[in-house]
Amino acid sequence: MATYDQTLARVETYFDQTATKTWERLTSDAPVSRIRETVRVGRDQMRRLMLSRLPVDLTGQRVLDAGCGAGQMTAELAARGARVVAVDISPSLVDIAKARLPEEHQSQVTFTSGDMLSDDLGLFDHVVAMDSLIYYTADEIGRALATLDKRTGRNIVFTVAPRTKALMAMWYAGKLFPRSDRSPVMIPHAAEPLIKACKASGIKRPLRPVDRVKSGFYFSQAMELRG
Repeated sequence: MATYDQTLARVETYFDQTATKTWERLTSDAPVSRIRETVRVGRDQMRRLMLSRLPVDLTGQRVLDAGCGAGQMTAELAARGARVVAVDISPSLVDIAKARLPEEHQSQVTFTSGDMLSDDLGLFDHVVAMDSLIYYTADEIGRALATLDKRTGRNIVFTVAPRTKALMAMWYAGKLFPRSDRSPVMIPHAAEPLIKACKASGIKRPLRPVDRVKSGFYFSQAMELRG
């Protein structure tokens, strides 16, 4: 099984070389296929759900957008007054996020490319990680959350691929028919193994499921470590 670093390298290659244009288009208002439109709608729903777990007024609070992608979450956090550290493994996507950020919020956001778990990013009041942990095992997610937990004062909201019958069928089909241009394979999870992995990694606060979004080909489960 691949290690965290090996998976990280595959994700970087995919998003920074293979799929940059696809994600730039998907996260804009440009026309897309019906399938990608369902993904766009689902991601919009999930972003709203995750933001609902944070205070409406984030003035002065430091928030990590872990896996910021093209910057939609970053812009909304900044609009609430947060001081945002927006990090993504793909320098190309970070450049898109920088270019899209409204000028009035530019002083609130620090953009960087690299590992979202780096200690160099500092301390935070909140962390959001939308679809940036979906390629990892439960143990790897537990260790990643433990790293973030030590540096986060309040809640950590993240997503995983839920272990549903429909998604598992798609997952097995994807493993049977790999393509070089396909994204790294998501690893579906049920809540209980993730809860156990967090406890095993030394996390004291409870991990709880929040809600699930299903939109066409987009399946995502929001989870929360609440401070």
